[in-house]
Amino acid sequence: MADINALVDQLSALTVLEAAELSKALEEKWGVSAAAAVAVAAPAGGAAGAAPAEEAKDEFDVVLTGDGGKKINVIKEVRAITGLGLTEAKALVEGAPKAVKEGVGKDEAEKIKKQLEEAGATVELK
Repeated sequence: MADINALVDQLSALTVLEAAELSKALEEKWGVSAAAAVAVAAPAGGAAGAAPAEEAKDEFDVVLTGDGGKKINVIKEVRAITGLGLTEAKALVEGAPKAVKEGVGKDEAEKIKKQLEEAGATVELK
């Protein structure tokens, strides 16, 4: 059995590019994706947390629903907000509807929505 602490130390030393390569390699080897794992985990958490849904919502997802015909401006804004590279930001914009930011506070969500709308995008808060 692997020493978990040593493994954590090794993973912590990876660069972002190395971590991305590791993620892709594990997805290929195991035949799963990180997005699928998040999608599976979300309904389980939602079912268990049904009672707190009655409380005021304090975390929002900013979802890009369209580029409004101004794709380049929207891509630039998505890059500025998320820190994604050009290719990833372009894929996010072209794949709309997609979440730009998830689990952010109301003020930050409103600010991001305003930035994207000023760039020409159509945006929803969920």
